[in-house]
Amino acid sequence: MTLTSTKFRNREEAGKQLAERLKNYAKKDVVVYALPRGGVVVGAEVARVLKAPLDILTARKIGHPDFPEFAIAAVSQDGYVVKNEEAVLSIGEDKFNELLEDAQVEARRRHNLYLKGILVPDIAGKIAIIVDDGLATGLTVRAAISDIKLRKPKKIILAVPVAPDILATAMADEVDDFVCLYPDPNFVAIGGYYDEFSQVSDEKVIKLLHEINKHLT
Repeated sequence: MTLTSTKFRNREEAGKQLAERLKNYAKKDVVVYALPRGGVVVGAEVARVLKAPLDILTARKIGHPDFPEFAIAAVSQDGYVVKNEEAVLSIGEDKFNELLEDAQVEARRRHNLYLKGILVPDIAGKIAIIVDDGLATGLTVRAAISDIKLRKPKKIILAVPVAPDILATAMADEVDDFVCLYPDPNFVAIGGYYDEFSQVSDEKVIKLLHEINKHLT
């Protein structure tokens, strides 16, 4: 992992910097998987440089009912769940299952919305590069990794612009290769590493997916 003192102007710039680190995967049998919504902007730049298809892994965070910004779990569109066990116990099984069901329904809805009309290749035997705009707790990306592992890729690469250094070290053990441009021991929030970090619209996600994958449809 390479430490840099610079921040990113926007997600596009972060994606271009990640692509530079991943250029040895160009012309290989690669599929880029982005986590919507912000990760799709970063992933599109990686896919563009590698000339690879762009797919998505739609995982939803589950927030604590009293403190929605505090993530207690995440679930993928296919139902793979990663939990903060202590936090989940604090709200009770019934409440958690209710939140889990709602989150999975929303993950599936978004997944179907974003990929409508797009033909994406099977990842079996290929290299999967999972991209997001940063890691904070790691819950969402761990759900995504669990999802992709059962599809039997040849190799799983995780690539992000920024993460807490302790989490970066842990994530490196969960994939075949891990690229983090800025593993920060003083991490606060992902948005703090970007000059421009506005919310990404569904429309932009759909546009980028169609743009990158137009030769596949």
